[in-house]
Amino acid sequence: MTKSTKRVGIIGTGSFVPEKILTNNDLEKIVDTSDEWIIKRTGISERRILDDETPTYTMGIEAAKRALEDANLNAEDIDLIIVSTETPDFMSPSMACIIQGAIGAVNATAFDINAACTGFIYSLAVAQQFIANGVYKHALLIGCEGLSRIVDWKDRNTCILFGDASGAVVLGEVEEGYGILDTFLGSNGAEGMNITIPNLYLSQEEKEKRVNGKYNSIWMDGKEVFKFAVKAMSAATMHVLDKLNMDINELDFIFPHQANTRIIDGAIKKLGITDDKIHYIINKYGNISSASIPVAMDEAKQEGKLKRGDKIVLVAFGGGLTWGSIAVKWFK
Repeated sequence: MTKSTKRVGIIGTGSFVPEKILTNNDLEKIVDTSDEWIIKRTGISERRILDDETPTYTMGIEAAKRALEDANLNAEDIDLIIVSTETPDFMSPSMACIIQGAIGAVNATAFDINAACTGFIYSLAVAQQFIANGVYKHALLIGCEGLSRIVDWKDRNTCILFGDASGAVVLGEVEEGYGILDTFLGSNGAEGMNITIPNLYLSQEEKEKRVNGKYNSIWMDGKEVFKFAVKAMSAATMHVLDKLNMDINELDFIFPHQANTRIIDGAIKKLGITDDKIHYIINKYGNISSASIPVAMDEAKQEGKLKRGDKIVLVAFGGGLTWGSIAVKWFK
């Protein structure tokens, strides 16, 4: 982390999930699966699904408004908007620009980041630098994902996993000793084809992976991703703590990207901690990609679990392949 004169922290949170619930029992009617099989393999009982006629960015607009209200700021106070998404409604304009226009953040620079499920971690690390170095004062970060739109509903290995949601935070200057303590980001493009979502180009190999003919759907090598994820989550957590000379037992919470409870359980076993340090949301939302960490933080804060002074780590892995972690002393 670049040394800076300003301490940057999260000063507001917000989230939004669609009303429609798709349960495991619902999935039993459209694909060869069962509630017992899904829960055992993933820990997911249900997920939220956005209406087909509603743009994904509308979730980001609502999450953004709630985060601004929580921060006691107006849209005009925001200098920077970063949206992390791998499911944009348009390649152009960016989702960040669409949301900027919708909420009236007329003074904000806006752009998207795609680091898949690690996107929120990447956007937080980027925005922190802008504020710490005095370029901007307030940043609005939004993880906004409509993953139901890129699944093949005939593929039981993937369609059971994903849902739709958006989470947002506002960053600003906070008191010394609080806020973001350190960051760590990683990438390994050599292994990136283990998770793919085609767009404007589709190789014969990618076509052959999608046996049902839905060529723009998500595909992944589940075994390879599982091994990578457990290792990346635990290693990234320890990396940022080691940089701070902080013992893991000093942490009050870890907010991991939630793709599968077996991945989380494998990571916390490696870390030697108990699951009471995790705020689980995967059981009711499924894998919501880069929205999972901000949604979980907002929920934990609203439930009174997350309090001023708590030491937490945000950690994620995702397509690319990417991973990252951020240590925070909670200010809000």
